[in-house]
Amino acid sequence: MTPNARVAAAIEILDGILAGAPAEQHLTRWARGHRFAGSGDRAAIRDHVFDALRRRRSAAALGGAETGRGLMLGLIRAAGDVNPDTVFDGKGYGPAVLTEEERVLPPPPEGTAALDCPAALEPMLRDSLGNDFAAVMRLMQSRAPVFLRVNVHLTMRDDAVEALAADGIEARPYTLSDTALEVIGNTRKIRSCQSFLTGLVEVQDAASQAVADLVPVSPATRVLDFCAGGGGKTLALAARGAVVTAHDANPDRMRDLPERARRAKLEGRISTTQNPNEKFDVVFADVPCSGTGAWRRNPDTKWRLSVEDVAQYAATQREILWRAAPLTGDGGILVYVTCSLLEAENSRQINAFLEEKPNWQCDFSRMFSPLEGGDGFFIALLRRKSV
Repeated sequence: MTPNARVAAAIEILDGILAGAPAEQHLTRWARGHRFAGSGDRAAIRDHVFDALRRRRSAAALGGAETGRGLMLGLIRAAGDVNPDTVFDGKGYGPAVLTEEERVLPPPPEGTAALDCPAALEPMLRDSLGNDFAAVMRLMQSRAPVFLRVNVHLTMRDDAVEALAADGIEARPYTLSDTALEVIGNTRKIRSCQSFLTGLVEVQDAASQAVADLVPVSPATRVLDFCAGGGGKTLALAARGAVVTAHDANPDRMRDLPERARRAKLEGRISTTQNPNEKFDVVFADVPCSGTGAWRRNPDTKWRLSVEDVAQYAATQREILWRAAPLTGDGGILVYVTCSLLEAENSRQINAFLEEKPNWQCDFSRMFSPLEGGDGFFIALLRRKSV
């Protein structure tokens, strides 16, 4: 595909997403229906789509319309290094020539539109982020770095860097976690390289790794991962020696965990359950949340989230805390985690829990800001007081 044909494809896909289709599903559906598009084409189109979604509000302003065509025109104008007429030239499979109306340059976006902040969520974000509001919103307009977690059950970080280099992938240690590597070259080769296929590394955000690092485990610590999902943190905890039981309200989310555990040589430390009914040393609850801390990776959710959704997430989080607490043994630790930037899902949840549960105390809490390089995460370690 030509570069202009890729832009035309991105316009088509964006129109579907703007009409309500989930981004990932719609990209997959488009690829299945356009087999002629090679891996390089699909990657470039995906980049166009996600760049447009990260900057949906400002791109629409610069492009004159909140349509796929308007977003791509706005992105090109924002970049300023290409004449839009050379892209919208009507040749081959590229986008149609610009109309006279489209040639009129709109005024630049201002205020929160320039920051690509969803208007309805601005008050909550300002309240939660304080002086960092503008800086975090600007950061969310850009792509997230690609991070790997070194599987310390099999190798050390320096050795993993060398193994990746032999695979043609350039990576360097990242400060948020002792297991974190930032990939700075050949990111698209990761899932096909030997270091990945033999379990030396896993794809995982650096702040997500840092959160797992803070969980107090040692060899033979019995951990219940109560909202395991795909199992990234399950694997990180097991690599440190914990014996982990993974659970999720939707067991299908864990369907890849057995294969991931096999690849990481951790099968003996990980099991799954649909009905946990015993007490554990540590109960780890990475609860469903708004995902505001991961907007760089999932920009589609940025524009779908409502104030009502946040309230629903908060209700679900409270329910999970109350269900997880009885599974924590005396003196044990209940770990509460979100990838949210919002106080309503973070410290306010912990304060409300402690007000209703006087036999619990908060030993530690921390907010990882996206300004530290990874996604935004919140963690609190809650201890059941011994009786």
